[in-house]
Amino acid sequence: MKCINKTKSIIISIVICTLLFAVNGCSFQKEIELEDAYDTLVTSAQYGLVNSDSYSCVDYFASDLCVIGMEDYGIDQIENTMDTSAGFFDINAKNVSYAENLFDKMYPASTTKIMTAYVAIKYGNLSDEVTVSEEALSSLPSDSSNAGLAIGDTLTLEQLIYGLMLCSGNDAANVIAEHISGSVSEFAKLMNKEALAAGATGTNFVNANGLHDDDHYTTAYDLYLIFNKALENEDFYKVISTKEYSASYQNSSGETVTKEWSSTNWYKNGTTQAPTGITVIGGKTGTTNEAGSCLVLLSEKDEATPYISIVLHANSHADLYQYMNEILTEFSN
Repeated sequence: MKCINKTKSIIISIVICTLLFAVNGCSFQKEIELEDAYDTLVTSAQYGLVNSDSYSCVDYFASDLCVIGMEDYGIDQIENTMDTSAGFFDINAKNVSYAENLFDKMYPASTTKIMTAYVAIKYGNLSDEVTVSEEALSSLPSDSSNAGLAIGDTLTLEQLIYGLMLCSGNDAANVIAEHISGSVSEFAKLMNKEALAAGATGTNFVNANGLHDDDHYTTAYDLYLIFNKALENEDFYKVISTKEYSASYQNSSGETVTKEWSSTNWYKNGTTQAPTGITVIGGKTGTTNEAGSCLVLLSEKDEATPYISIVLHANSHADLYQYMNEILTEFSN
């Protein structure tokens, strides 16, 4: 499916203070029928949301994005009996080659941490020294995935981001949130602001780690938008490309602690192999009972053609990677 906007009208709810523009004094919602929904500058000016003089030489919001209608696409080419949401996005060609329930409300589990890392890098300083608080750890379940942090440990923000993304540290997520915004709840507001800025209007975050909450949700298409945006940052790209990371830092007694963190991504840690010709760069895994097994992935075909592929709500890790391999095999050019 070519990544172009549909000419048909669609009904969308525009929540003012979204669509990338910080418009002062906007606090109401308005439902509008838009002829060109992805031309956000034109439509925003048309309905009085921005000054029309300010966008005369600006590209359409979705000009560099993979855009598709609400319908599924390519599902007859894949055998899948799971109740999943999935997509395959050709970044260079701006094509959506595969779409299965792309706009369905889904629970993201730890794929949430893509946004956590992006916000931390954007708003923080990687060299900042951060001390782990009791509050950051006290709310986490005992069986929660973690980076092994203890109260009083002092790490750099960069180290915390590696602990967040490689071993999916829920403890690192909370520490990052407190450092950037003072609390997890305030950090979640910043996450939602950045999600809307990326065009992810079907997403709502209430925490930084992805532990289940009924009000913490996204869509596969929104995760594409968020991941695609985060990949513009070189530091984020470096983190998700990393297989293993060694962190040395000080504990509360001033002693040196060393942690070895490895990627939970089966492609990165050697548990499974990508199809021939596909090189996996990295991404983020996620698993909860409600979300199932999830994966947001960046890969390349013959080191030249980059793809983003997403599978949410697979039955198991094994099913997840089998399904992802089928998608990569079928739709990589």
